Amino acid sequence: MRPLAGAPVPKRQKCDHWTPCPSDTYAYRLLSGGGRSKYAKICFEDNLLMGEQLGNVARGINIAIVNYVTGNVTATRCFDMYEGDNSGPMTKFIQSAAPKSLLFMVTYDDGSTRLNNDAKNAIEALGSKEIRNMKFRSSWVFIAAKGLELPSEIQREKINHSDAKNNRYSGWPAEIQIEGCIPKERS
Repeated sequence: MRPLAGAPVPKRQKCDHWTPCPSDTYAYRLLSGGGRSKYAKICFEDNLLMGEQLGNVARGINIAIVNYVTGNVTATRCFDMYEGDNSGPMTKFIQSAAPKSLLFMVTYDDGSTRLNNDAKNAIEALGSKEIRNMKFRSSWVFIAAKGLELPSEIQREKINHSDAKNNRYSGWPAEIQIEGCIPKERS
């Protein structure tokens, strides 16, 4: 069946959602990397906070911190978990997030090889149920809040493991995403 001529083009929504978020909410989309050339992305309120186009996403765990009250990004960083000792700096970065912050985390390539227990504990303290299940090249996305409670219906975390026999990208898992709408603080 062909579309009707003259039918209106669907309106683009914030962070490429299919349906709009209510005006009293923030729109977000987290997309892990997938394969060698699909980089991770973090979108918040239709602003790309981290992504290949900005040149601020890399192998490991990529984190954006947003002030929940203002909706402004306060910091973004990537932490290589394959080479170097970056678990300590990542733990400090997470712990430095101010109260009433949203934390968005996505992996690209490997986010687990040098991820130590202190870093896992810091991420678990934010509510992660999957951080201890991460394996080499697992795709992982996670949204957390510091100093506030996210509504229970918000999907907070998703993981997809690397499997050389079943993965789309020759041993690299496909990208995964979560998206949604977070209620803004009532004034």
